[in-house]
Amino acid sequence: MEKKFLKTFKEIIIEKPADKIIQQIKELISTGQLKPGDKLPSERALSELLGVGRSHVREAIQKLEFYGILKTLPQSGTVVAGLGITALEGLISDVLQMEGRDFYALVETRVLLETNSARLAALRRSDDDIVAISNSLSDYEKAVSSGKDSVEYDLLFHLKIAEASKNPVLKSLMLIITPDILTYFKDNNVCAGNRPVTALEEHYKILEYIEKKNGEKAAEAMNSHLQEILNFSISKNQLLNKSNGNQK
Repeated sequence: MEKKFLKTFKEIIIEKPADKIIQQIKELISTGQLKPGDKLPSERALSELLGVGRSHVREAIQKLEFYGILKTLPQSGTVVAGLGITALEGLISDVLQMEGRDFYALVETRVLLETNSARLAALRRSDDDIVAISNSLSDYEKAVSSGKDSVEYDLLFHLKIAEASKNPVLKSLMLIITPDILTYFKDNNVCAGNRPVTALEEHYKILEYIEKKNGEKAAEAMNSHLQEILNFSISKNQLLNKSNGNQK
């Protein structure tokens, strides 16, 4: 009897502050209060108006910029793109639907980005990049050793590699998907158990190949490093598809 009811339960999606900000911008565009070409208030002003931290405002703006809904112009600030209202509404709806709903797609994208990020970093890195990556790795090791939550330190290490790739678009793409991955890691306790220690060893191997300027080995090490989380996301995706099939 109980099993019949289990199929009727649906996952509760908790909206993040960035989602709510994006939704408000959509409503302002829909009602004509924000028009193509209009300038948005500064991050600080929006943060005060909305009662949220500037990091949430920045996350929302970065995502809307990535999809071409907002544009940041030198000496002019952030403005609404010169698209029609219908097109803008449709784009924002797509962004909101993509937010955090498909962890597998996020991880698959991350693997593609980071494998190439490691390869390019090995080929293009400077001595300063090696110092920056090493410092971030030291911070991660300290967090792991002390038993602290190490997820943010982990991702910072990966972002430093993206910086060393000298490809600003690649780094921007990483910044777009990182917040959702970070949230999912914490909500689902993905990095539990001995995983941080294992990841630390893998990080040192990636750094070794980047330092030696071996692009292919760096890419292979990064791909191997991300396989466990990719397999986890595949399992979650299969369970979700199976659950959705049972509900039909």
